[in-house]
Amino acid sequence: MSITLPELPYLKNALAPYISSETLDFHHGKHHSTYVTNLNKLIAGTELENATLEEIIKKTVNDASKSGVFNNAAQIWNHTFYWQSMKAEGGGMPRGAIAEKIDADFGSYDNFVEQLKNAGLTQFGSGWAWLVLNNNKLEIMKTANADTPIAHGLQALLTVDVWEHAYYLDYQNGRGTYLDAFFNNLINWDFVNANLA
Repeated sequence: MSITLPELPYLKNALAPYISSETLDFHHGKHHSTYVTNLNKLIAGTELENATLEEIIKKTVNDASKSGVFNNAAQIWNHTFYWQSMKAEGGGMPRGAIAEKIDADFGSYDNFVEQLKNAGLTQFGSGWAWLVLNNNKLEIMKTANADTPIAHGLQALLTVDVWEHAYYLDYQNGRGTYLDAFFNNLINWDFVNANLA
């Protein structure tokens, strides 16, 4: 069973002007696709050849000899999760169960945004900022490079990619402007609520 590149859950121009179709051409069509190609080469003929993406991540996270396998598998998982974390005409105030949970665990939506944005801004170099569920409590975490919450037994609810290729064509070095666009216009709260459930 080979790992396949998932389709985007929307048209390539659906997130414009906040994320351009050109960015998605490169980010999904080249970066994400390359991780899939690399992983399939690395697991061909091994005991991981028929494993799921989640199984591959969990079996290789602490094995330095399989860091290439882990990095490619985790990046596939992270990117697939990121695409689903966004939608056209998304963002703004949360709705449903996640809205109550954010108020309960962060005190307010504004506090949540401040903490998640800070995680994205202070992630040095490449990485991710996450909203996760840890023992039924919402937490913000950041991960470097390909690291992912599922490698640490945490339930991911939402992510924003802060690798430069996620935003450079649209925002150059304006990571903060990109993060503002993510909060205000892109978050898929339906996906977050589904993950919470």
